[in-house]
Amino acid sequence: MPSPSSSVQQARQALGLRLREIRKDAGLTSRELARRIGWHESKVSRLEHARTPPSDEDIRSWTQHCGVRDLVPELIATARGIEGMYIEWRRMERAGLKQVQESVAPLFERTYRFRSYQSWVVPGLLQTPGYTAAVLGTVAALREVPGDLAAAVAVRMDRQRILHSGNHRFAMIVEEWVLRTLIGDVDVMAGQLGHLIGVAALPSVSLGVIPLGRPRALGWPVESFTMYDDEQVTVELVSAHLTVTQPQEVGGYARAFSELSALAVYGAEARRLITAAIDALG
Repeated sequence: MPSPSSSVQQARQALGLRLREIRKDAGLTSRELARRIGWHESKVSRLEHARTPPSDEDIRSWTQHCGVRDLVPELIATARGIEGMYIEWRRMERAGLKQVQESVAPLFERTYRFRSYQSWVVPGLLQTPGYTAAVLGTVAALREVPGDLAAAVAVRMDRQRILHSGNHRFAMIVEEWVLRTLIGDVDVMAGQLGHLIGVAALPSVSLGVIPLGRPRALGWPVESFTMYDDEQVTVELVSAHLTVTQPQEVGGYARAFSELSALAVYGAEARRLITAAIDALG
């Protein structure tokens, strides 16, 4: 599967190539375009080779001197869309955790088929209030996010109604060590694991667990990700939130999910692993 940031870089490179084509169609060399705009020649090269993202003003100047000012709205929208693909958590969460939870509501409502792989924690749609509070509390402390923890937990819990309404389908895969990782205290973790057994019985939910020690010719653990139909993937990186929309990249995550699914156990076998994790809590 491609590296998590490859789709962002490919999109930047595609925009740089588009700018180069516009310059060449206008019959201008890099040096001449730079002279007309009042830039150093190296800036044209940096923009065309995606080493520097273009600002709105860069695009306006480029199109003006290439005689294609009508392309300004399209190119600016493309550039802003690329920069929105990779968002640092501190930027995304600066208005608080509640706003982050609310921002994904439209995406969840319009998605029919959810596919989620978690190598860190229990998927958000399957979490209990106590478990969510422990996870988001850790996030808030580590990233110094504004203190709206209770409101953020309430929003996430309300989102879980889509498990019981509408025509949604959920395929969730977790590594067994997620079940064995203590989040919160023993009571919180026991409640979360018990909840997993119950929610896995819902007709709309398929829960798979990849056992510890399972041989892996394919399907090595990767970053946690969620697929929304075949249109979009969101990836949880340590420092940032990545949105993937390019079909080729989305297809890579679909193949990875299929390989990981083949390693997982379901039904009674999954319940046995969850029960064993409960027993291990002592």
